[in-house]
Amino acid sequence: MKALLLAGGFGKRLRPITEKIPKCLVPIQRRPLLDYWVYNLAKSNFNAFLVNTHYLPDEVRSFVSHHPLREKIKLVHEDKLLGTAGTLRHNINYLNGEDILMAHADNYCTADFKEFIHHHNKRPKGCLITMMTFITENPESCGIVKLDVNGVVQKFYEKDTSPRGNLANGAIYILSKEFLAIYAEDFKTAVDFSLDVIPNLLGKIYTYHTSAKIVDIGSLKTYYQLENDLTFLDS
Repeated sequence: MKALLLAGGFGKRLRPITEKIPKCLVPIQRRPLLDYWVYNLAKSNFNAFLVNTHYLPDEVRSFVSHHPLREKIKLVHEDKLLGTAGTLRHNINYLNGEDILMAHADNYCTADFKEFIHHHNKRPKGCLITMMTFITENPESCGIVKLDVNGVVQKFYEKDTSPRGNLANGAIYILSKEFLAIYAEDFKTAVDFSLDVIPNLLGKIYTYHTSAKIVDIGSLKTYYQLENDLTFLDS
């Protein structure tokens, strides 16, 4: 299975850390975030990684060129950021033909991806994608979902100032080949996957809930808290 790892963002809220390194290479316990993604997915039998670049692309190229799994990593540069939905559409010919994983590679995640795939393969008829969900302590900064009894998304609230719960979209998806086949035509103007695609798939999104750690590293406070938490666990 292939994985599309979204890694082109500026990481402005993590400055000064991201003044010289892109957010996807920010170190967690002295390891770049992207390294966690590649190794964790490789252990779950993912065999190809497509990574988009924009901000400080030379740093990402250097990281990949020295990575033990570099032969499995393909970089695609965006002179102008295409947005999460735009990146998927721009690379649809490379990704088409099989189910794929799509994730924000500047987040931290320790979920069981083999179990995620297994769950996706048992999705209800009519569901085109499977979304990973988790319980968040900061619902105002996440996309919050409401599910039916079968675990299918019925309502979605993106970064609502008055949160409707704490069951959050982990921004990690398995996209079926059936969805990819219609994506470019049905979402030809979509830019942001959460804002322009997810609301149009309500009733067709299955969910996999994880109790593993998922952290949107969206601020210096969150970054240092994650570092402290992991240091404590290792001590």
